[in-house]
Amino acid sequence: MRVLIVEDEPHLAQAVRDGLRLAAIAADVAGDGRTALELLDVNAYDLLVLDRDIPGPSGDEVARRVVASGRGTPILMLTAADRIDDKASGFELGADDYLTKPFELRELVLRLRALDRRRAHARPPVHEIAGLRLDPFRREVFRDGRLVPLTRKQFAVLEVLVAARGGVISAEELLERAWDEHADPFTNAVRITVSALRKRLGQPWVITTVPGVGYRIDTGGG
Repeated sequence: MRVLIVEDEPHLAQAVRDGLRLAAIAADVAGDGRTALELLDVNAYDLLVLDRDIPGPSGDEVARRVVASGRGTPILMLTAADRIDDKASGFELGADDYLTKPFELRELVLRLRALDRRRAHARPPVHEIAGLRLDPFRREVFRDGRLVPLTRKQFAVLEVLVAARGGVISAEELLERAWDEHADPFTNAVRITVSALRKRLGQPWVITTVPGVGYRIDTGGG
């Protein structure tokens, strides 16, 4: 299990990280919302331990973005507030569990393991095609056994292409499925993202451009 701890109190963050590692839970730390979003963009985390009161973006905003991304990462919120209204608003934002400061490390570990077990029951299948192995649950991509770090958008585009099993996906469909409803239909974001994705995956190129039609995964079948 790999966890991201978002906590702006350095001593508490370090103590939690060290305690989780002793419990065989890998943990990274972000001290503010910006760093948290950057780490979430490039790493696959099984769980997010999120303090609501952090330097911007706030913990609430980070939670909103994680939920909106569709990645399904469970969120355990930390707060100094113990009022039911505070907890209710956290759950409305998409939190899966809540822990009030101060807390016992053992309780945090138990809650994280419970969330991980719950998530495991709904894990989507791993996709394999043309030497690619895409794991939607862990948000990981391997090519010929090599881990390929991708941004969230690159992963979303590849996920659509892999699901097509070699079928052609138009740029318009990629824009519709990997971007939000506010995306500019005349943007060149799809072309730029596919180009960057190709480079990340390495040669020989596994994503083929079908001129005037779209993109597909080259399965070697012509």
